[in-house]
Amino acid sequence: MLIGNVGKDPQVKYLDTGVCVAQLNLATTERGYTLQNGVQVPEHTDWHTCIFWRKQAEYVEKYVHKGDKLYVEGKLQGRDWVDKQGVTRHVVEIMVDNLERLTPKSSQTSSQTATADSASTPAAQVPSENNGYPF
Repeated sequence: MLIGNVGKDPQVKYLDTGVCVAQLNLATTERGYTLQNGVQVPEHTDWHTCIFWRKQAEYVEKYVHKGDKLYVEGKLQGRDWVDKQGVTRHVVEIMVDNLERLTPKSSQTSSQTATADSASTPAAQVPSENNGYPF
């Protein structure tokens, strides 16, 4: 379970079968604080790759934008690949089971609220239909 901010607009693909898949990066930040002994611990931000399938991906494509605050639930999935230089890379992604958009309508940009779709954004609890492999 994570609550964070979308780093950039989602990447969306449609597979040959017509299935929609979306990927976005979600930033979670731990605020800085001061320990009792006076030591200051700085703010720290982690980035998470989130994968959405089918109806959730279509929702993400239509309503989720850079800067939006999201609540996501899902499972971690790791995968390896070999890059162009022959180096084995590893990534851990969140296969999202549940999504809730927390950004209030009033904080949307004027260009988003000008469209009929954005002005009527539904409450963002989207059921999961996740199966298969991401991007």
